[in-house]
Amino acid sequence: MNLKLIKNPRITEKASFHAEQNIYTFDISDDANKTELKKAIFALYKVHPTKINILRVKEKHVISRGVKGVKTGGKKALVYLKEGDKIEFI
Repeated sequence: MNLKLIKNPRITEKASFHAEQNIYTFDISDDANKTELKKAIFALYKVHPTKINILRVKEKHVISRGVKGVKTGGKKALVYLKEGDKIEFI
């Protein structure tokens, strides 16, 4: 099992609203799948997810201070937990 599947938790305003409903969002590697993620979540946080949705994030073209650039895309995972389970981000 590769624990590098989960890059970091995705801390956004939308993700914090989801966390109140036991749905946690993570940035994940491009070669991750649901069964490997389920094992990695249990190894890191000791909770069993009930459901996992994986979404592709498109890259965005941005202009900052007159310089064109690209915000890279990737994948994110929505991890659903049962009532009473919780993941604490420090």
